Amino acid sequence: MKTLTRYLENQVQVDLERKMVLLSGPRQCGKATLGQKLLGTVMPENQGRYLNWDSLGDRELILQERFPAGPGLIVLDEIHKYTRWRQVVKGLFDKRKDEIRLLVTGSAKLDHYRHGGDSLQGRYHFHRLHPLSFSEIGGTTTRDLEDLLALGGFPEPFLSGSEKEARRWSKDYRARLVAEDLKDLEQVKDIALVQQLVLRLPDLVAAPLSINSLREDLQVAHQTVARWLTILENLYMIFRIPPFGGPSIKAVKKEAKHYHLDWTVVADPGARLENLVACHLLKWCHFLEDSEGRSMELRYYRDTTGREVDFVVLEEDQPFMFIECKTSQGRSYRGLSYLKGKYPDVPAVLIDARTDSDTIGKNGIRFINVIQFLKELV
Repeated sequence: MKTLTRYLENQVQVDLERKMVLLSGPRQCGKATLGQKLLGTVMPENQGRYLNWDSLGDRELILQERFPAGPGLIVLDEIHKYTRWRQVVKGLFDKRKDEIRLLVTGSAKLDHYRHGGDSLQGRYHFHRLHPLSFSEIGGTTTRDLEDLLALGGFPEPFLSGSEKEARRWSKDYRARLVAEDLKDLEQVKDIALVQQLVLRLPDLVAAPLSINSLREDLQVAHQTVARWLTILENLYMIFRIPPFGGPSIKAVKKEAKHYHLDWTVVADPGARLENLVACHLLKWCHFLEDSEGRSMELRYYRDTTGREVDFVVLEEDQPFMFIECKTSQGRSYRGLSYLKGKYPDVPAVLIDARTDSDTIGKNGIRFINVIQFLKELV
């Protein structure tokens, strides 16, 4: 099985020389593999410098605050499941920061669970590791894109090369997230209803997500569904993007749209491709934020006349790029034309899965093949 050099590897190594690094991302997206690879790169002669909270023996060492002696890198994986993890990490780093490099990884959102308690402010750089993308796998062809769509971006199912194994992996993955991680980190009693929600969500991708409709389907309170969706976000199962704009561009303030980090759960081909593009754009935004300190955000646009644009990328709360993902013949892109007219200096891109061209029309919109567009992202 081939291995891949992950896109954050060099940046994490650089940041470890200055501060500790918190590396967050979905379960099984490659955080532990990256940490173990860095251990081999930084100090190959040392063993036992990778401690995983889910390992009973390692957990006892963490609880006793008995960490490997000597200089070099120490990797603490899934330690955020320990309620006192912030104090432990802060104490370790403050006492030994002149001799050690400290990498803390977690599959739930460390940017959520790191808050509260003893602050780590000023002591760390934060990175979010995403699943594999088209650029990261070195994709160049339609077949490469088809493989990524069918197998997903998580390393294990993608590198297996088998759609059957990818389906089995995806089913087990979702079950473990609800049965294990959710129970570890949140107080949720109605696990069976959360499982129903998880099964329902893939059919609702690419459209505004109505919490009220989900509430009626599940027969629970509105605030309960809202809380469950937030939990699924914090576990990196889904992510939501809010609407963009105000009255000046006739924007409708509706519900957020949602997408899945494992896009293989989305059955509709057009919605799955849009989901894949959404994941690539979010990964790109997070990379620019975490590695360059830029303030990026991903949104979508819909107005009172029915005009829509799939994605609006913002920088410093201002439009940076408009992207429409065209997957079917005859689909209108009048929303993209409208926003380009309102913001003529902002690049507007129409991704078309059925064209090989890369042209700019008289209205200033760039028409580009989806493969070429994805190659330009991280």
